[in-house]
Amino acid sequence: QVQLVESGGGLVQPGGSLTLSCVASGGTFSNYYMDWFRQAPGKEREFVATIGTSGIVTNYAASVVGRFTITRDNAKNMVYLQMNSLKPEDTAVYYCSARSVDDMKYWGKGTLVTVSS
Repeated sequence: QVQLVESGGGLVQPGGSLTLSCVASGGTFSNYYMDWFRQAPGKEREFVATIGTSGIVTNYAASVVGRFTITRDNAKNMVYLQMNSLKPEDTAVYYCSARSVDDMKYWGKGTLVTVSS
């Protein structure tokens, strides 16, 4: 029902910043919770951040609190992840996901973020 496409990944030095974007099509974007997950090499996919339907309520993994900010623009069907003070351990494929009220979950294909000198 919902298709998601992430963009904005790339190579960044430790301490640098990067902003990821995710555009959604299909369904009604404003009816979905939006999440960011990431999967580092050799590790399981982990939760990064979530944002409620109106963009008011957010929650973050402890590892990114104070460094990452999730936002959404319902008029553009977009969700963003602003990443600051990046660390090598932030290196991962970052996935955008949408959650419906009946808990159906949809995933993008991911965008790679590499934090390295």
